[in-house]
Amino acid sequence: MQYAMMSIAPGQHRLPPLPYPYNALEPVISAEALRIHHDMHHKAYVDGLNRAEINLVEARKNNDFKYIKYWENQLAFNGSGHILHSIFWTVMAPPGRGGKPGIHTTNQINSYFGSFNAFAEQFKSAAENVEASGWGILTWQPTWRRLEILQAEKHQDLTQWSGIPILVCDVWEHAYYLDYQNRRKEYISRWWDLINWHEVERRLLLAMNGQVPLTVMNNYWLA
Repeated sequence: MQYAMMSIAPGQHRLPPLPYPYNALEPVISAEALRIHHDMHHKAYVDGLNRAEINLVEARKNNDFKYIKYWENQLAFNGSGHILHSIFWTVMAPPGRGGKPGIHTTNQINSYFGSFNAFAEQFKSAAENVEASGWGILTWQPTWRRLEILQAEKHQDLTQWSGIPILVCDVWEHAYYLDYQNRRKEYISRWWDLINWHEVERRLLLAMNGQVPLTVMNNYWLA
């Protein structure tokens, strides 16, 4: 398993396998949509990240930085895309198997947002209203020692430094257009029923210790 706390050599990132079969999220997300999203779109971010890192290694070796702006942009865009997609797969579970919010998640949500309903409405609204393509993200913000909801345009714009994602909703069109066309709000509403709250709880506890794994530890729904 590839975890964020392990050192990964430049250009050696790998596409993590899905923690469930392609058809496991139906009828919310079709097997075809999931296969294309994971095998093509996510893989493209992994490949782009590896290319950026390898080219930056060459730039340092040759002391030639004339393309630095391009490769730094590719590093940020594809690296963020890889990280967010890796988390995205893990925070979903087959319908009816995601459990309920854990005690630490519930306490943190109630402490900052006032209630679970207030949190849910803000998160869904943030995801729905991302301009163009991007993400709705629940982060643990170690600087404030609390949760925060953020939008991300593309993968890396409008983010807040040091925040650790623990729940992410992909609202790029490639995430939902095959199944929902332009009905983003409907997609988000139905996606909510796929949330793997067991994994969100695990990620919150790890984030409190500065850890960001890119794979799921257990398939809780198989237990």
